[in-house]
Amino acid sequence: MRIGLPGRYYKRLILPLPLTRHALAPDATIPVLLPLALEAPYDYLAPREIALEPGDFVAVPLGSRERIGVVWHGNPAADRKAVDPGKLRAVLERLEMPPLPPPSRELVDWVAHYTLAPPGMVLRMMMSARDAFRPVKPRLGHRLAGPQPGRMTPARARVLEVAANEMAWSRRDLMEAAGVGASVINGLVDAGTLSVEALAPAMPPAPDPAYSKPELSADQAKAASALTERVGAGEFSVTLLDGVTGSGKTPVYFEAVAAALNTGKQALILLPEIVLTRQFVEAFEARFGCAPLEWHSGITPRQRGNNWLGVAKGEARVVVGARSALFLPFPRLGLIVVDEEHDASYKQEERVSYHARDIAVVRGQIGGFAVILSSATPSVESHVNVMQGRYGHVQLPQRYSGASMPGIRAIDLRKSPPERGRWLSPILVQALEDTLRNKQQSLLFLNRRGYAPLTLCRACGYRFECGQCAAWMVEHRFRGRLQCHHCGHTEATPNTCPNCGAEESLIPCGPGVERIAEEVRERFPDARIAILSSDLAPNVKALRDVLRAITAGEADIIIGTQLVAKGHHFPQLATVGVVDGDLGLGHGDPRASERTYQLLSQVTGRAGREAITGSGYIQTYMPGHPVIKALVSGDRDAFLRQEIAAREGAGYPPFGRLAALVISASSLAQAYDYGRALVAHAPGSEKIRILGPAEAPLSVIRGRYRVRLLVKAAKQTDIQAFLRQWLRVAPRPRGSVRLTVDVDPYNFM
Repeated sequence: MRIGLPGRYYKRLILPLPLTRHALAPDATIPVLLPLALEAPYDYLAPREIALEPGDFVAVPLGSRERIGVVWHGNPAADRKAVDPGKLRAVLERLEMPPLPPPSRELVDWVAHYTLAPPGMVLRMMMSARDAFRPVKPRLGHRLAGPQPGRMTPARARVLEVAANEMAWSRRDLMEAAGVGASVINGLVDAGTLSVEALAPAMPPAPDPAYSKPELSADQAKAASALTERVGAGEFSVTLLDGVTGSGKTPVYFEAVAAALNTGKQALILLPEIVLTRQFVEAFEARFGCAPLEWHSGITPRQRGNNWLGVAKGEARVVVGARSALFLPFPRLGLIVVDEEHDASYKQEERVSYHARDIAVVRGQIGGFAVILSSATPSVESHVNVMQGRYGHVQLPQRYSGASMPGIRAIDLRKSPPERGRWLSPILVQALEDTLRNKQQSLLFLNRRGYAPLTLCRACGYRFECGQCAAWMVEHRFRGRLQCHHCGHTEATPNTCPNCGAEESLIPCGPGVERIAEEVRERFPDARIAILSSDLAPNVKALRDVLRAITAGEADIIIGTQLVAKGHHFPQLATVGVVDGDLGLGHGDPRASERTYQLLSQVTGRAGREAITGSGYIQTYMPGHPVIKALVSGDRDAFLRQEIAAREGAGYPPFGRLAALVISASSLAQAYDYGRALVAHAPGSEKIRILGPAEAPLSVIRGRYRVRLLVKAAKQTDIQAFLRQWLRVAPRPRGSVRLTVDVDPYNFM
């Protein structure tokens, strides 16, 4: 929920208002929800000659503009101030496209109620494919249509041979298949040999559940049988697919997808990272004979529109996508798989704050179908739901290839520190040398981008800070830039100190992946090095190329950030070294231990996934920390018991409820003043505590000062009702003050 945002914050779906339209007598009043920051539908008059039903997409006037909305359910003007029918404007037209299905409309209402977001902003997420609602310029192609041309050339003959199947070819495909230029195609069109016609948007062929059934291990077959049984039951269920890294969870849940396809249903598979989709799509093609439909930020607007319509028409049978794919208008959805369900990237914090894993479960409940949550390091929330009998539990305790899990060793940096000016302990350096000698791959993990997290002047002590955020500027030496990773501000790395003017006085403090790469190059000059970091790749294709090269064995030592933990399979990887195992443990975050355990377990689990024996090394100053001890011992269950007990004792989720209210303003005093005013208007409740206002750990972002309130309640408390009552009586933010409400926060910065 956002209050006090400027109008420009919302990019509206706007079409120009035509001068003339229907001039029909009004017949009925209907509610229309628009994809804007609106708390309720607007009432419009339905022209007598336009048959409208809930879910229909319609064009309506709003001010001087025409906008596209959805005919909503419920009674017009219910719970809203009645409007004189004589002042209402009429619906302009109904769009000729599939209506928004009832489950999608119900999901809009549920998400809006739970997150306190305006329903119109939730609908906006469902209408994010703008090209689906606009007249699309037809994509032209060619088909063999007439007699042979009067003058035949070898190039023309190749075109006619390719086009002899009488199919319609896109211009580019026909040119590439025949090996000719555009002038050859144009000449055949002028001669009447080739026609010019509009091509229908290309949808992927339907996946074949029987295309290539895999050979599953006994454990996999048992797990697949349990999942397909839940899908076949045709009722709501949630199952946690809990398998160690390398156990083959993907082939198992592919069998559940096949079961959904066999019943005529659609399936949705969520992935946490766009860069993963290529490796995943290749595995899908091998199983089902064709690619799934993709949905993520990397596809073009035109393809986005085509894919949206393909889902709405039921033509797209399987979709693989990012968290936003949950809001596609599936008419026959019968299964959702949330891969790497523990991943923090499933939490959206902008505009509408939601967690995709939880929304997937709600969508399954609304639609009455199975939901599968898959992970090697499941979240505490999912474990507790299994313990309490809400979720089913299917386990894969062994790796598919028969390989053993990597042995993990903690390197106590107090006893075996790196050399002065270096970052790798002698123990880890020796492991890298041994791995190189065996012609195997090593991976060094450090979840810190750039060269160094802090740059300072050794002459005067000046530290480079972002002028817009309470954060240090990170040095990116390979690009010669300093960058703030919170607001994106960059500037060239200077040659002299901007404070005292000293030359050659700037020194980096601490390592990033670039600095680790520098040390590795000095130690192993003949090794082939690959750096996997979003900062060093201009686009997703470049990242995929690096991953492809690593998989093919074209790198000896891989150095990467958290991207390397995202489910990749590197067959030749034998050794994993965690440069700083303590990095995620120093924050005041209730989920810090869980997140660190998951991340380091996923990273070290990349090693030894096939015939190679794997080893993991964790450099740490806290070898006695419960997270490090659990990783070394391999006793995940003991760690979970301890973590669950700590959460329950503190009343943190999933044993309690939390909501964060973040106030930002152009000055710290304004933010605090509004925070204190909010607290003064809070309703009294014995079951709810309000903590704050307090300055946020990251106190300034983009020049705006941030203050936080934390609402803590018992699990059974209706925290949304409390927040609504509170915000109804609280003063509204004014001037530069903005308020954001995040129910179930995951970020405490």
